Amino acid sequence: MALRCAASLAAGRRPRGPRREGAVRWSSAAKPSAVKINEKASREKILTLESMNPQVKAVEYAVRGPIVLKAGEIEKELRKGIKKPFTEVIKANIGDAHAMGQRPITFLRQVVALCTYPNLLDSPSFPEDAKERARRILQGCGGNSLGSYTASQGINCIREDVASYIERRDGGVPADPDNIYLTTGASDGISAILKILVSGGGKSRTGVMIPIPQYPLYSAAISELDAIQVNYYLDEENCWALNVNELRRALSEAKAYCNPKVLCIINPGNPTGQVQNRKCIEDVIHFAWEEKLFLLADEVYQDNVYSEGCQFHSFKKILYEMGPEYYNNVELASFHSTSKGYMGECGYRGGYMEVINLHPEIKGQLVKLLSVRLCPPVSGQAAMDIVVNPPVPGEESYAQFIKEKESVLNNLAKKAKLTEDMFNKIPGIHCNPLQGAMYAFPRIFIPSKAIEEAKAHKMAPDMFYCMKLLEETGICVVPGSGFGQREGTYHFRMTILPPVEKLKILLEKVKDFHIKFLEKYA
Repeated sequence: MALRCAASLAAGRRPRGPRREGAVRWSSAAKPSAVKINEKASREKILTLESMNPQVKAVEYAVRGPIVLKAGEIEKELRKGIKKPFTEVIKANIGDAHAMGQRPITFLRQVVALCTYPNLLDSPSFPEDAKERARRILQGCGGNSLGSYTASQGINCIREDVASYIERRDGGVPADPDNIYLTTGASDGISAILKILVSGGGKSRTGVMIPIPQYPLYSAAISELDAIQVNYYLDEENCWALNVNELRRALSEAKAYCNPKVLCIINPGNPTGQVQNRKCIEDVIHFAWEEKLFLLADEVYQDNVYSEGCQFHSFKKILYEMGPEYYNNVELASFHSTSKGYMGECGYRGGYMEVINLHPEIKGQLVKLLSVRLCPPVSGQAAMDIVVNPPVPGEESYAQFIKEKESVLNNLAKKAKLTEDMFNKIPGIHCNPLQGAMYAFPRIFIPSKAIEEAKAHKMAPDMFYCMKLLEETGICVVPGSGFGQREGTYHFRMTILPPVEKLKILLEKVKDFHIKFLEKYA
């Protein structure tokens, strides 16, 4: 046997071991025709709905859910020439400003362009204040290139700019760059903080208090982490106000089955558009301090405030002004993003979070967690820098920048009022004032016959309504059941981002549809 092996090796052949009866050999040299594949005999897949991570299966994200998939199918049909009662799908389901026609802020794009292609720094087409910012950002990048990895917390000079911005915004309240973490949009920061907060099992499992209605990122992250969702309801009859008595009710009931230790606030509200007043924020902070809750303040719409008498107050500022007993003890993470405000730069995925009063050892754990994803997109970091470090009076680009910024925000304020007024003229629809953010969340009356038909189709009544709206008008909105709502009430969320003339047409179409819907199911 040994001699045969040696002879085979000498001849350049691999020695053959004893062949098992019925064994099939695979040879890369075999001709395709020589390999017979039994198409019927395919082995079981390793990954199936039964074997997949159950927490991922439990995740739902209504903003890009079934209604949006259906909208995509209808768009394909329209492109194939299939006739519909409309010529286009209007995607009013998501706050994607540029997709809806909003023009980018020139200065922000100039700086990012200069960072991306530094040869443009020699071009006379770009203003000097944009070049100065681009040079500073590039100096913070390895090899002076946006293509290099950055520190996991983000580029240091940008974190310094974020801290300076927070100090200006909050009237001098100190901010430490070491407490700033640049993120991939606000969502990345929210998910990271929740990930590090969730622990325990059974009745000790972490409970996370979220507003209802809520932005579905929160319920999705809670499901993925197998944490416990604790709902507190906003007061629709009082313009979606947050009532501390409702927080107490939710907390008290939750203590029977979990360990509530996180309180999430969205201000201005998404999908509800309310702007919290100072007294409300003080009450929430006192409640969090009293009950030893970690506060998450989602403040991505802080520039989007439209109603007379409404003003954005950051949780950080109010916390500081409530005195050292609160400011030195309440653990707070607050979030901002390039995606909303007047910028609407969703695709850059730029954002930051500021985390204060974090235990020093936990700070190291958070940096470790963030380092797993290496760093946020560097172009997004650059875009975030321009949000927090825009042109100032006396600089070359200031006049154009302020003109563009005010134009976007004034236009949004006009569309907020237009949407509220037009919805409230439609029988069977009521819309609270759109104080801020960029959505309407009107309450809709759905007749009992329609509710029965929805049940027959195994749909939530407002999903049935929104699907009919899409199929008959081409308007894509998100049913309120995807955000949460009180039992027996129905809503949908619609963005106010389309251009004014298109928004008027959209609202007229909703009006005509709703009246016909009521007549059909009366």
